[in-house]
Amino acid sequence: MIDALVLFDLVLALAIIGIAAGVLILRDAFAMIVCFVIFGLLSALAWVRLAAPDVALAEAAIGTGVTGALLLKTLAHLRGRTLSPPLRVKGGLVVNAALCALVTLAGIGVFLATPIGGAGLEGLVAQNLAASGVAHPVTAVLLNFRAFDTLMEVVVLLVAVVAVWSMERGIARAPAPVMGEVYAGFARLVLPAAVIVGAYLLWIGAIAPGGAFQGGAVLAAVGLMLLITRAYTPLPAHRGAARIVFVIGTALFAAVALFVAQGGRATFEYPAAHAKSLILIIEAVVTISIAATLAALFHGREPVAVSVRETRA
Repeated sequence: MIDALVLFDLVLALAIIGIAAGVLILRDAFAMIVCFVIFGLLSALAWVRLAAPDVALAEAAIGTGVTGALLLKTLAHLRGRTLSPPLRVKGGLVVNAALCALVTLAGIGVFLATPIGGAGLEGLVAQNLAASGVAHPVTAVLLNFRAFDTLMEVVVLLVAVVAVWSMERGIARAPAPVMGEVYAGFARLVLPAAVIVGAYLLWIGAIAPGGAFQGGAVLAAVGLMLLITRAYTPLPAHRGAARIVFVIGTALFAAVALFVAQGGRATFEYPAAHAKSLILIIEAVVTISIAATLAALFHGREPVAVSVRETRA
């Protein structure tokens, strides 16, 4: 008799493949975005089934929630505009198919080359977990054993918001939709709870699934709701503070790396007595930077003075 969980996993895998195909086949932009959001939710569920709740939280919060909101904002920004026809390259479909095939073959090769039932690095992480300053192995890897990779991820977000602000300076402002009372009432009920959830995910990351990216994504959703309901409107006077918040996570992360490297220690080799405190400080500040950066990407424009014509529009 077939195990119910095996049947569930099979249906889930087929559904993910089907939704992914739908994203590629559909020509309606809104339908594609909806399929993408569904794909992200199913992928988060798949990560849960693979016993990776940290990845599932990140996928649901960032890969689905925030990214879905960014796509919808982009669609609203493009509607009603005349777009240049796409540049058609001769043989472009063949080139894309060939590249996709190479990536797929590379993934299959890595999978086949991985020893079945191998110990991997799990044992090595467990042996050094006590010296990491935290009790959760994923947080230990991200903020201690491979902290430089995490620092680069924060830098990527910083570069993204700088690029968006730079590109949108030359784009005409699109009128923002007016949200009704339902959105405002929903925001009043949900936002306080979302703030608590974001702070909890940050705090619990030292001992359980959670951390800066998960907590920052939830707090970014709070910022998105504030922007959608116009409870908060970025003003030119806020640019200086916004830039500080964007940079402070990366700056503190790098400063701690340089600080602990003194006295003959390696980069990110935290002193045992202060490892937990330093990791918590880094995660708290990085969470704020991640939340502000993701919300700024959704807003999509550096706060500038609004003309009288734009105000009337």
